[in-house]
Amino acid sequence: MQLSITADLKDQVAIVTGASQGLGKAIALALGSNGAKVVCLARNAAKLADTVSEIEAGGGTAEALACDVTDRAAAAAAIEDTAKRYGRLDILVNNAGITRDKLLRGMTDEQWDEVIATNLTSCFVCCRAAATIMRRAKSGRIINMSSISGIMGNPGQTNYSASKAGMIGFTRSLSRELVSRGVTVNAVAPGFIESEMTAELGEVVMAEVRKRIPAGRAGKPEDVAAAVLYLASPAASYVSGQVLVVDGGMTG
Repeated sequence: MQLSITADLKDQVAIVTGASQGLGKAIALALGSNGAKVVCLARNAAKLADTVSEIEAGGGTAEALACDVTDRAAAAAAIEDTAKRYGRLDILVNNAGITRDKLLRGMTDEQWDEVIATNLTSCFVCCRAAATIMRRAKSGRIINMSSISGIMGNPGQTNYSASKAGMIGFTRSLSRELVSRGVTVNAVAPGFIESEMTAELGEVVMAEVRKRIPAGRAGKPEDVAAAVLYLASPAASYVSGQVLVVDGGMTG
């Protein structure tokens, strides 16, 4: 994977949730190719194995950890056990996310609860576990994957937009709690990025979406991975509580 920036993450330990495909996989590859030991979390063990294989093929170090982040105890244990095994935890990327799109009048309780649990509550659980470790070390990077849907809203996505807007408020508040201890907390808000999730929209819908993007194209996973890599790097040590929007100018 070719990125426009590099970072020295040698000997650092990173956890990426939702690392089996899409943006999570691209982020894991970016961190791994820049020296971090990457622990890849997701439910799908087979797809996780592919992510790990690609990182290792590029000369990086990674491991797969099958975990459902909606299981609060399992998610917290994954964070804590990783820190114990490696003796440190430097980077946490909360990327796990799903959509269950439906206009509000037809949205079920289950569709609401599932999205909030996967996208927002898992972020809270993983951050709580990681924050304890990083505070003690007086060092760390937490990066939460929000979305422009959490900034501008989107019809049929009240559950998804609420979860992503919640991540932004959560990020800014947690930054105020941790930045004095050397731990930065930021969010990345991608726009329309080529991924398995957007592929489900179909080419007709995506053609209309591209017309609304000033850059004239949908983003690539590498565009988002580069933003995460920057926030995880030493260069971003004075950046915290921010939302880095990667959307080709769509909300600009």
